[in-house]
Formats: sequence, structure tokens, C-alpha cells
Amino acid sequence: MLPGPLDPFDCFRVLPPRGVELPVVVEVPHAGLLVDATCLSTLLVSARALARDADLYVDELVPEAAEAGATVLLAHTSRYFIDLNRRADEVDRHAVEGATGQDAPHGLIWHRATDGERALPAPLPRAELERRLALIYRPYHAALQGLLEEKRRRFGQVILICAHSMPSVSLSFATGREVPRADIVPGTRNRTSAAGAVIETVDRFARTSGFSVRHDDPYRGGYSTQHYGAPAQGVHAVQIEVARRLYMNEASLRREPEGIARLRQFYRNLVLRLGGLIQPVTARP
Repeated sequence: MLPGPLDPFDCFRVLPPRGVELPVVVEVPHAGLLVDATCLSTLLVSARALARDADLYVDELVPEAAEAGATVLLAHTSRYFIDLNRRADEVDRHAVEGATGQDAPHGLIWHRATDGERALPAPLPRAELERRLALIYRPYHAALQGLLEEKRRRFGQVILICAHSMPSVSLSFATGREVPRADIVPGTRNRTSAAGAVIETVDRFARTSGFSVRHDDPYRGGYSTQHYGAPAQGVHAVQIEVARRLYMNEASLRREPEGIARLRQFYRNLVLRLGGLIQPVTARP
């Protein structure tokens, strides 16, 4: 955690492609843990909640995607600072003073932790929301939009991978029991945010890599998938949720090195497969 206001240059970074560039962008919006003193003074949640509710270590799963030729965008700030995978107006009166949106405990500004505990002692002033939008949200999405537009200009099409992680089990409303989730959940907003060939490549490659797969269940893709995914305009977006049991101990929050190594290879090879779908198009200088 930082002792003072965040430096906007520390809020996210871009890993450029190494070697032969591919028309693929990988974004990681939720792995960060950074908050500044102003944000920290508004939070009720513990440090453990900050880590538990992050996509912890997902930023360590994707660097080899850059080695394979993708461009990688990594956010460093906590989703408790601002959630980069939500609409800018997805706030309610419990999160921000004067907001009129529908109840959104896990919206742009989280006012509840995933365990249901209050995250904020009171709604944020509107000025604090604007500060966070200006400091990280707008620059992050401007950077992401710019990366996508540049690749689409050069290659004709671009594929966005939205890299996330998920708790490995869900709670059944019918029985109250924990139900294991699939290893990998690709989300494409009911198969609308990417072309069929892209979707099929992701699903098939995950299965042939030894992972269980359930498309769009329980995650269909968030803001980035919906907002940027426009296959008719040459932008294909797929959200990939990875069950945390594959690479970490969910009780202790410790890394599992073998699992991390396996998923690094998965992302590297997936980028190569997806890039191969578009490489026949002549790159434009």
C-alpha cells in the first residue's frame, strides 16, 4: 500500500510484445492490490479481504503471453479503489453520494466485500469518485482502447483476452452446498463478443490442455468483454476465468508454483493459437 496519493504512472503498465507481434491484447484489470491513503481511509475491509477479492497472481500467469507476441496491460490498483471491469455509471447510493443507479454492491465502487461485509463506512463524496475516475479508470480504458485500435489498424482484426480468476466453488441456492466450478470459464456474452472461430479455438484449446470448461457459466464476461467485443468491426473479446485451485491455495492465499507454470504455458500457447487465426491477414505498416 502506498503512503500517499497514487502516481498515475504506477496505476498500470504495458508489457510490449517480444519477437513477432501478434494481433492479441491481454488485459488483467483485477490482480492489483494498491490503494492510496485517501482510499484506505474510506475502507472497512481487512488486508486479507483486499487479497481475497483480487484476482490474486493472475498478473503472474500472463507475462509469457508477451513473450509469444501479445501486448499485455496490467492494472496495479485494487478493485476496492475502483473496479476497471464495470461501467463508469455502475454506482448506487450506498457507494457514492447522490448516485441513483440500481443496487450494485460490486459495481464501480465496491461497498460490500464478497463475504457480505460492509466495505465503506459511508458513501464516497462525488469528488472522490471523480478523482478515481480521472486517476486510473479513464487512463486505463484509454490505453486499452488505443492498443486495440492500433492492432486493428495494423492487422485488420484484434483479439482481446480479459484475464481473470474465480473462486473454485459456488454455493448452491437449492442445497446450500458448495459446487465445484469448471477449471476454465470462457465468457463471450452468450457468444456475441467474438467470432465463432475465436470462441471455438479458446474452448477447444482449454480442453485439449487438460482443463474442464464451461462456457459462459457462471461468468458471461464483464464490461470489457461487452464494451470492446465487436466482431463485426474486427474486435473479438473473450473473458477467461481460471479456477484459483489451479494455481494457489485459496485458504492460505499462497502460490502453487507448478500450477502457475502450467497456466503460463497455457496463456502463451493460447496467444499463439489465436494469433494464428489472424496472421494470414497482411499486416499494415
